[in-house]
Amino acid sequence: MSKSTPNNMLLHRRNFLSIAALAGAGMALSPRFAFAGEPVSDRKIRIGIVGGRFGAGFYFHEHPNCIVEAVSDLRTDRREVLQKTYNCKKSYESLEQLLLDKNIEAVFIATGAPDHARHVLAALHAGKHVLCAVPAAMTLEECASLRDAVKRTELTYMMAETTVYRQNTISVKKMYHEGKFGNIFSAAAEYNHPGLEVLFWEDGVQTWRHGFPPMHYPTHCTAFLIAVTGERLTEVSGMGWGDGSPLLKDNPYNNPFWNETAFFKTNKGNPFRVEVNWRGALRGVERGEWRGDKMSFFSALQEGQEHTIVHAADTIGRDDAGFQHKEATIETYKQPQWWQTDMLPQSLRHNSGHDGSHTFITHEFIDALINSRNPEVNIHEALAYTAPGIVAHQSALKGGECMKVPGFD
Repeated sequence: MSKSTPNNMLLHRRNFLSIAALAGAGMALSPRFAFAGEPVSDRKIRIGIVGGRFGAGFYFHEHPNCIVEAVSDLRTDRREVLQKTYNCKKSYESLEQLLLDKNIEAVFIATGAPDHARHVLAALHAGKHVLCAVPAAMTLEECASLRDAVKRTELTYMMAETTVYRQNTISVKKMYHEGKFGNIFSAAAEYNHPGLEVLFWEDGVQTWRHGFPPMHYPTHCTAFLIAVTGERLTEVSGMGWGDGSPLLKDNPYNNPFWNETAFFKTNKGNPFRVEVNWRGALRGVERGEWRGDKMSFFSALQEGQEHTIVHAADTIGRDDAGFQHKEATIETYKQPQWWQTDMLPQSLRHNSGHDGSHTFITHEFIDALINSRNPEVNIHEALAYTAPGIVAHQSALKGGECMKVPGFD
C-alpha cells in the first residue's frame, strides 16, 4: 500500500492476524483480521541491524523472507554480539557507514532513545525502510519531522512496540472487534521498572537513561488502549513524583521525577490513566485494564500470573454491609499462546521477548515490506503512542496543567 493511502483506509488495516489461527482455536472471525501466516513469496529483504543490545533480541535470521546483510554498533563488543546472534559476517562501525551499503533495503534501529528520530531520518534519507525501537521521538517537533519524512519518501516506517503483540493484547484486540466489551468506557495501563537507576551509568560513563523522564517512555502503556480501540489521546493532565535524590542530579533532561502518572481524555471522551514508574515498592510489570459495559479485562498484576475477565450480570446480591448490588461474573482467562499458531511462519513459532512479541514484530515488519502494505504500527500509530507522553511530561512540570495533545494523523 502506498504511504499516500488515505488515513481512513489505514485505520481499517491496523490488525494483521491469522484467520487460520483464530479458526483453529475455535473462535469467530472478524473482517479486520487478515491472514499473516506462512509467506507466499520467495523474495528476500536484506536488512541492516543497528544497536547491539536491544537489536540482538530479534529473529530476522529466522524469517524465511529475510537476510541479515550487515550489523553495526559503535562498540566492538556489541558488534560482535550482533554478528554472532545473526550469523552475519559483515559489520560497520557506525550507522552512517551502514547506510552507504547499497545491498541493504531496510534498517532496524535499536539505538538509544534520544537518537531515534535523528537516526530514522538519516535512514529514510538514505532510501531505507525503517523499523525503530520505542519511543519514536523526544519532542513534538521531531514527531512532525518523522511524519513529513515518511510521507515525502513513501518508505515504510514501523515502530517496534512490544505491547501491541503481547499475547493478552492480541486476545483483547480480537475480543474488542467481536464486540464482547460492549462499550469500553475507561481504561488504564502501567509500566513499572523499579531499579532502573542501575542503568544510569556504565563503566563510569553517563548513559542516555540517566534521569530519562518516565512519560517520554509511554508507549508500553499507551499502546494497550490505542492498539485495541484506535482511539486518540487528545488532552492530558500529568503528575510527577520525585524525592530530591542525588541520583537524578545533573541529568541531561532536567527531569526531577522518578514516577509519572497521566490522566488522558480520548477523542471518544473516555478517561485513560497511565502510570510509568521507575522507583518504589512496585511489581515489575507491563499491564492494561479495559472496562466495558458488557465485559472487562484485567491483565495480571505481575508477569507470568493469570489474567481476569469480568462479565456484567443481572443477578442481585449483597455486599458485606448488606446493601444490594449486581454480582458480576469473574473468571480466570486461559491465555492462548498465539506465537504457537500460524499467525507466524513455522520458523518463528517460539516464545520470545516481552511476552512473545519479538517474533511478531519481526514478522510484521518483513511481511509488510514483502506485501507492500503499511505495518500495524505505522508512523501515525507510532506518533499516537509517543506524542501523548511528551505532552504529559510537560504537564507534570507545570504541576498538572491540562494540555492539548496534538494529532499527527
